[in-house]
Amino acid sequence: MSEARPAARVVCLDRDERVLLMHWLDKVSRQEIWEPPGGGLDAGETPLEAARRELTEETGLPGDAVQDRWVAVDRDFTWLGVHYVKVEPFYVARFDEACPAVDPGELTEEESEAFLGYGWFGAEELGSLPGRLDPPELPEVIRKLR
Repeated sequence: MSEARPAARVVCLDRDERVLLMHWLDKVSRQEIWEPPGGGLDAGETPLEAARRELTEETGLPGDAVQDRWVAVDRDFTWLGVHYVKVEPFYVARFDEACPAVDPGELTEEESEAFLGYGWFGAEELGSLPGRLDPPELPEVIRKLR
């Protein structure tokens, strides 16, 4: 089954160019996944509005840090047994401090059950994370957003 649920993601970069990744466990496949914060669009919401809302909900970081600058990213992944094939906008957010504190206080029930943590990573660390980096071409996405 293939779904095309509209969504938006945010590449958060700190002052040292580290990227924020959320760490999830897919309870169906038992696979660990690292990905930028983001999620589905609510009815009537633009991708930028969704990116800002999702950033705040998943991380506690200010949504207004998300810039109206994005790249289109082809996505092909399975989550909770559902296969998704779509294109998502990946926005950029920049922070003036090193590794700003993250508080995932507004996760949905499904997200809370899957949430394993988060981390700020340098480009050289992205290839050695335990689990799957999603999307796999994230280093190239980051390069385009810089």
